[in-house]
Amino acid sequence: MEQIKYNLAFDFGASSGRVMLSKFDGKKIEIEEIHRFENEPVWLGKRYYWDFLRLFHELKIGLKKVAVMGIEIGSMGIDTWGVDYGLLDKNDNLLSNPIHYRDSRTENTLKKIEMTINFEEIYKITGIQNISFNTLYQLHSDFEIREDVIKLAKTLLFMPDLFSYYLTGQKYNEYTQASTSQMIDAEKKEWAFELIDKLGIPKSILQNIIYPGNIWGYLTSDVQKEVGLCSIPIVAVGSHDTASAVAGTPLESENSVFLSCGTWSLLGLESKSPIININSIKYNFTNEGGVCNTIRFMKNINGLWLIQELRKNWSEEVESVSFSNIIETVRKAKNKNYTINPNDEKFMNPMNMIKAIKEYCVENGQGNPESLGEIASAVYNGLTHEYKNVVDNLAEASGKTIDTINMVGGGIQDEYLCELTAKTTGKKVVAGPIEASVLGNIIVQLMALGEIDSLEKGREIIKNSFVQKVY
Repeated sequence: MEQIKYNLAFDFGASSGRVMLSKFDGKKIEIEEIHRFENEPVWLGKRYYWDFLRLFHELKIGLKKVAVMGIEIGSMGIDTWGVDYGLLDKNDNLLSNPIHYRDSRTENTLKKIEMTINFEEIYKITGIQNISFNTLYQLHSDFEIREDVIKLAKTLLFMPDLFSYYLTGQKYNEYTQASTSQMIDAEKKEWAFELIDKLGIPKSILQNIIYPGNIWGYLTSDVQKEVGLCSIPIVAVGSHDTASAVAGTPLESENSVFLSCGTWSLLGLESKSPIININSIKYNFTNEGGVCNTIRFMKNINGLWLIQELRKNWSEEVESVSFSNIIETVRKAKNKNYTINPNDEKFMNPMNMIKAIKEYCVENGQGNPESLGEIASAVYNGLTHEYKNVVDNLAEASGKTIDTINMVGGGIQDEYLCELTAKTTGKKVVAGPIEASVLGNIIVQLMALGEIDSLEKGREIIKNSFVQKVY
């Protein structure tokens, strides 16, 4: 029997973070949660921030828990959500907590940017869908609301880059993460400096790009002393959590699409090269970087964050409910015909999700949903109808026939969502694994260390290690 290899994955989602331990015996992977913590953004004045200092503290708590286990860790990798960043001054001090992508500061930025360069020109270079919170738009808005911060900024690090820097002292911008910024040339997989110059963004703050599978650096001596570990390598993984999730998805065939279900729903297909054409522009598809020189041709859809917020508001205003309570009320609801557009601006960051859903249904002539089941039905119907539209549009834009949806992520624990997705889209749904982002993170580490020889082999190992359910 082969010696067990231990690796760590730090997986930061938009609502929680985990430190996960992987055990690989040469044939199968097992994972164990070592530390979990909330990722709760903070309103400060008029701005909405990520609490980076707390998140980094929690990361180190996880490392301390690993240290007392007395096992040899081969490597670690970090993945987070996309687009957001921290700025450092000339002395490498963090100038501000990173601003949350749901902050309102970019609401009118698209119109201002189009006075300089139109979206189609940007899209032909970057292949990135037009969403107000893209890094390009966030940076442009910083010149208005954080002019002093921008003047002092010497380094831009995306969220996983920021964690990696404070662990290793090494600065890079990881490719899959940078690709979400709308500042990478999709074909060349490098910074689109001509575009960046046109918009007046200081290119000097951008770092050299590091690609998945390379060693980022090693834990600094200070971190080693604090947490009780030795000099462990940090691997550049698919540091955008969707890049890791797709890497960890055992796709059925070339006719399969992936659907990563969590706070967001990320629906798309894996391609060897960017797909930039009339239909991809029309349907606002995005071409984001994946691991092993792949492209994620996909759509960002507001996801189960809608149900999370609904649960929070209902528990505050009416009675405490669990996610299983919500699903039960949906199954029993008398009227399941309400539906919302999950990508409507109304649902980006409402103060009250119950009120926002009710208002949308009334404004769109559907009447007023009253019960929890009726309100939640509007979300489920909205999500699954959008899944169907996106699958149809993916087929048109790519020229592929799509027969299977591989659903992964925490959202697949919601069997009602899986059932309704299969029913509404008319496609076979294969659900699993739940921890796709962690597993994708791990297999890239194992490839970097020479334990796995290809992405295909990694996916085969994942398929043999975890149960999948067909709907």
